[in-house]
Amino acid sequence: MVAMSGGVDSSAAAAILKEQYEVTGVTLRLFTNEDIQLDKSRTCCSLDDVEDARSVAAKLGIPFYVYNFGERFRECVIDRFNSAYINGLTPNPCIDCNRFIKFDALLKRAEILGQDYIATGHYVRRRYNESSGRYQLLKGIDPTKDQSYVLYAMTQQQLSKSLFPIGELTKTKTRELADSLGLINANKPDSQDICFVPDGDYASFIEKYMGRSFPEGDFTDLQGNVLGRHKGIIRYTIGQRKGLGIALGAPAYVVSKDMDNNRVILGTNNDLFGDTAYANDVNWLSVERPDKPIRVQARVRYNQKEQPATLYPLESGNIKVVFDKPQRAITPGQALVCYDEELLLGGGTCCSEADALK
Repeated sequence: MVAMSGGVDSSAAAAILKEQYEVTGVTLRLFTNEDIQLDKSRTCCSLDDVEDARSVAAKLGIPFYVYNFGERFRECVIDRFNSAYINGLTPNPCIDCNRFIKFDALLKRAEILGQDYIATGHYVRRRYNESSGRYQLLKGIDPTKDQSYVLYAMTQQQLSKSLFPIGELTKTKTRELADSLGLINANKPDSQDICFVPDGDYASFIEKYMGRSFPEGDFTDLQGNVLGRHKGIIRYTIGQRKGLGIALGAPAYVVSKDMDNNRVILGTNNDLFGDTAYANDVNWLSVERPDKPIRVQARVRYNQKEQPATLYPLESGNIKVVFDKPQRAITPGQALVCYDEELLLGGGTCCSEADALK
């Protein structure tokens, strides 16, 4: 069962697998555009994308179905996204979508229907390690498209039942393959935004979806001095400079948020750097949990190159990662993902030291 978004990557994945397996294409309807007044041209879940996927399936001569996972998507992705934001976190909903929808709900559907594997168009690779008896997740060979970061939460069982046929390809080769097969979406642009948030305006989406507004409050400096007024605390993220609407005579950045007192704390760019990150809700995927400190390469956001660090397993089951060099804007709610070169070891959700020690 191939999850087909309507984009070129999953279409190429279906084409490759058709040479080896009996393939069924499926597209997931996670919401309707009308539900959240979405501009369908900017989402991977629009009616146009469903029709693109259907067209590719017809071209390849494979069965095609559309499954409605809207209720689970609302519960496991949208509601979690909203809850994180109103609690001062900056989540990555793509991780939750993969964790709860594609590699959980969809896999269970495939098993019910008697299918051996699910497959996606992610740029990652899978291998089985004979000595450890574990399936392992590796980066895709195209460093500009590697998507392993958003799959760190997979389980061994899920990874054993998942195929990633384009992980060995570059994006250019994927498009060339689709073009050679005459697929309608060979040159279709990649989606950029979170699929359910119109125009990237997270705050407006949350207010509209939840039917509530977030009041103004104080901007303060690190010493607690009031600098001005903000327009609602969910409108600001760690590291933000633009859109503050405040002039201090020098560049100001959001360095933290005090949700209890509705305050946004500003500082300099230097105030954003730190060498220590903590994470909870940790998942060890390709290896067993270490019982002593290990050297890793880690990143704290999707579009970041891995940085050398030392990982310390905590008694709580959570982790502490100390980077060799300070990192900018380590943000609660984002994923902290650790690697050994191309091998994804595991990851968790960035949190405070107090939360990591619980």
